[in-house]
Amino acid sequence: MDPATLAPASTPPDPTKKAALRPRNAATLIILDRAKKTPKLLMGRRHPGLAFMPGKFVFPGGRIEPGDRHMPVAGALSARATDALAAQVPRASHHLGRALALAAIRETYEETGLMLGTREYGPPDSAPEGVWQAFREAGIMPDLEALHLVARAITPPGRPRRFDTRFFAVDRRAVAGETAGVVTPDSELVELAWVTFAEARSLDLPRITGLVLTDVEAQVASNLAPYLPIPFYYERRGKGQREVL
Repeated sequence: MDPATLAPASTPPDPTKKAALRPRNAATLIILDRAKKTPKLLMGRRHPGLAFMPGKFVFPGGRIEPGDRHMPVAGALSARATDALAAQVPRASHHLGRALALAAIRETYEETGLMLGTREYGPPDSAPEGVWQAFREAGIMPDLEALHLVARAITPPGRPRRFDTRFFAVDRRAVAGETAGVVTPDSELVELAWVTFAEARSLDLPRITGLVLTDVEAQVASNLAPYLPIPFYYERRGKGQREVL
């Protein structure tokens, strides 16, 4: 008898079950205005027709794109941020942190029209095709030294989109340029608002944004010192977890 006939029949795949989505590397930028006693931060309301977090108030951001790996920069991320960005990432690329920081800056420009960087060194000699060309034309170099890593969060399973998102904070003074007319009723973000932390909590927020707000408020109170803990949120067996990087 053929031994194969003794083997148990394989179980056919269940068409009702969806394969778990692998989270994509992404980054978000929290722009802080600390010019007055009560700090404010920039939030945007997502278009109500979007599949992912429709109508929610969020920080601008998105996933890494190829050009983010090649854009010239002024200044580098701190060693603390670089190490934390690579923590608990299997086979993390040496340039992962840099690409994430640049993704946060690029996505912020795409969604808000704000260019984060510096004009002190003149325009970069070259820039990847696409959005980064606008920085070159404006004479602005992205400045990674101005960014502070403040949190990390992975979207729980079962969502229509999943991201492994790193949250960066930057002072409003790092805004070196602005393009008008980016936020419209048909854009990804249909509204921008500078709000206090208390005002932000009254908005329609994703759950993770509310958690990160509390962490960032505490870090701002400590002047974004580099030794502060960086929280990492994810879900394990259906239960929310919070670790420190």
